[in-house]
Amino acid sequence: MSLADPTPLHPFLDKLLSRSDLSAEEQQTILDLPARPEQIETNRDFVRLGERTDHACFVVAGLVGRFGQSRNGNRQITAVHIPADMVDLHSVVAPDACSALQALSVTTILRVPHVALRAAAHRFPAIAEAFWRECVVDAAVLSEWVVNVGRRNARARIAHLLCEIACRSQGMANKDGSSIPFPATQTHIADMTGLTSVHVNRTLQSLSQEGIVDLYNRQIHVRDWAGMTRAGDFDPTYLWLAKAASRMN
Repeated sequence: MSLADPTPLHPFLDKLLSRSDLSAEEQQTILDLPARPEQIETNRDFVRLGERTDHACFVVAGLVGRFGQSRNGNRQITAVHIPADMVDLHSVVAPDACSALQALSVTTILRVPHVALRAAAHRFPAIAEAFWRECVVDAAVLSEWVVNVGRRNARARIAHLLCEIACRSQGMANKDGSSIPFPATQTHIADMTGLTSVHVNRTLQSLSQEGIVDLYNRQIHVRDWAGMTRAGDFDPTYLWLAKAASRMN
């Protein structure tokens, strides 16, 4: 198999290469990882709180929410995962799930065994560093979400969330007229931003009336990217969209 051959894990490799440098042999090792496909129905939990896992989950299609839960059963979405995300890479070294994963839409995942990911990292230090870097980015996103919910108003929270999804989906190729898949409901967005569904609805209507962004047909439709970044107080630095390996001298 050549590196040009399509494999289910090619998007994962592309994501790693966006931030890390890997040799041809290292790239092929990623593509050769064993993976078991599974389709998850909407609103189904596929990793439960406290569950001991022996695999990491890669999103092929759909939308995944990571959530925490209070003792009385109330949930809060603490991260959202889109296609090309290995949503719980950290579970390779911390297999007991301290947060749970739910399909927010019909979602296709690949279950990649921890033993295979660990073997690849042991064999190639550059792969281990690439995995480590992805986990650092996940932690940076979580930190930014805390700021978003705790220190921004409703308009800024929602605009910031939409900016992040756009950048994670398209890198820096965002411009007026872009459309980005985002099959989240207003209830999901409320859980992501710590707002009520009614407040989310009003805020989205306001952003639309201002000519900034529309959310319909399960897509983000960017009308004014600069306006959206201003509304969301958005700086993409925390996403490490530029290749980080070039900074490590």
